[in-house]
Amino acid sequence: MNDKGMSDRLAQLESLNDQLVAELRYLDQLARAVGFENGLETLKEAALEILEASTEEGQEPPQHP
Repeated sequence: MNDKGMSDRLAQLESLNDQLVAELRYLDQLARAVGFENGLETLKEAALEILEASTEEGQEPPQHP
């Protein structure tokens, strides 16, 4: 890949990264607004606890994409 191609690809990746960071920040704000004290961190913990409990009850956990 030449310098122009690499520069274009880097710009695409930086743009994608900016979009993903903005989306994560928004999801964190939403999680806090609905009562998850530490945002995504506590939302993730709650989801993992639910999955663990359902696995202990013999249910199959959802497949990770």
